[in-house]
Amino acid sequence: MKIWLAAGLVGAFTLTAPVFAETKVPGDPHADDPVGIVADPCPVHPKPSDEAGWTMWNLHMLTRDFGQHCRYAADNRALAGQKVRVVFMGDSITDNWINEDPSMFTHGLVDRGISGQTTAQMLVRFRDDVIALRPQAVHIMAMTNDIAGNTGAATMETVLGHVQSMADLARAHGIKVIIASVPPAAAFPWSPDMKPAPQIAAINRWLADYARANGFTFVDYHSAMAQPDGAMKPGLSSDGVHPTKAGYAMMRPLAEAAIARTLGESK
Repeated sequence: MKIWLAAGLVGAFTLTAPVFAETKVPGDPHADDPVGIVADPCPVHPKPSDEAGWTMWNLHMLTRDFGQHCRYAADNRALAGQKVRVVFMGDSITDNWINEDPSMFTHGLVDRGISGQTTAQMLVRFRDDVIALRPQAVHIMAMTNDIAGNTGAATMETVLGHVQSMADLARAHGIKVIIASVPPAAAFPWSPDMKPAPQIAAINRWLADYARANGFTFVDYHSAMAQPDGAMKPGLSSDGVHPTKAGYAMMRPLAEAAIARTLGESK
């Protein structure tokens, strides 16, 4: 990180050189993209298919667009003036849902999942991808990647606090809240040393209690999809974490029932 200080008063300190802070990743082919507050912060770069290219793309994203505001910027503009019933906020499990079951996201249901994201990243983009769409409700399913440590270490209180903050923001804007359980997983292919099942179970107990205490809807995918050891049931996942079509087929009626209950619709 290069930091240049500019003439001016910052807090109690008088600075004597230009203030400029910029993070660049060595070897980043897009290192000269705009930084700072600009009219168009979302230049289009194709997502590489090779592992080395993807790694660099991911580093570029983490240093230049931590919340990935750009991912859905154009899609959000296209929804202007349309009625949105429910926004699904989440990580890859939500992101992949529309690919495996596209008919789910019709009639005002909108998918805003981003693969790999932690709750910190979701909170950063919550205004753009949820509040600005003015949905009747938001479905929040998160924390798989927090447990895996995708953006570093955090306390349990911090991670659960991010979920609380998203729910608080939704409620403050008249958006009803659906809290989803963390789906089952006994191991993470991309983080093989982790043994996530006990933490997932503890988080889900907290989420259920939190939803109940605040009058939110809780949708329990975990109980429907888990084996006694906390692993995903056979056939419901491609890698023990990400649902298959069969997995999403099990999730869909649970989600639809939760939406109907939350919005007071007959089901």
